Amino acid sequence: MKGVVPVIAIDGPAASGKGTIAARVAQRLGFHLLDSGALYRLVALKALEAGIALDAEAPLAEVARRLDAAFGNGRIRLDGRDVDEAIRAEGVSAAASRVAVHPAVRAALIERQRAFRRPPGLVADGRDMGTVVFPDARLKVFVTASPEERASRRHKQLIEKGISSTIDGLLREIRERDARDAGRAVAPLAPATDAVILDTTDLTIDAAVRFVLDRYLERGPEGDEAGAGATGS
Repeated sequence: MKGVVPVIAIDGPAASGKGTIAARVAQRLGFHLLDSGALYRLVALKALEAGIALDAEAPLAEVARRLDAAFGNGRIRLDGRDVDEAIRAEGVSAAASRVAVHPAVRAALIERQRAFRRPPGLVADGRDMGTVVFPDARLKVFVTASPEERASRRHKQLIEKGISSTIDGLLREIRERDARDAGRAVAPLAPATDAVILDTTDLTIDAAVRFVLDRYLERGPEGDEAGAGATGS
């Protein structure tokens, strides 16, 4: 592993907290951040705007291959325009889950995801980061939480945005998405065999971030060297 840019792979289902955890771990370590879900959301947004059916694998894969996306300054751009808010919309989120089941789409995006691996290191957030995209990641964490807790978190997020929703409806959507993600033929949602499981149901974000940092720094001299810039809680 010496000389290889270190990767922390953080996988898990929707609303488990993995995105926030990944962002904070990357900030603390001074690492790059890959929000792999954003790439699938961008494909979904482009498809919705172009009227491409979400079950049309070949056209969707072509969209993925030609995706003109840029990440910088905490914002995401598609074809030169800021779409950071647009890709977070509920309709795009649901579409992204349907787009992600297609093997050709996943194949088209895998090298783009791997290109994010640059010194001094990368924190990769997604659903198959540790199993498919970065199987040699120095640390793999699978973040989970109860469906009820995840629905509650999502409900609070939507209320803050002024979007009406019900916890029962969100719970049903979360369970349906979990089943779709876990049941897809390619790269199903599942922890890597060597992943550390992090249940955030009763944890604060700060505690979860500390858990990941501690596990990373326990990895030995290379981990100590790569994580030398980490600060305390």
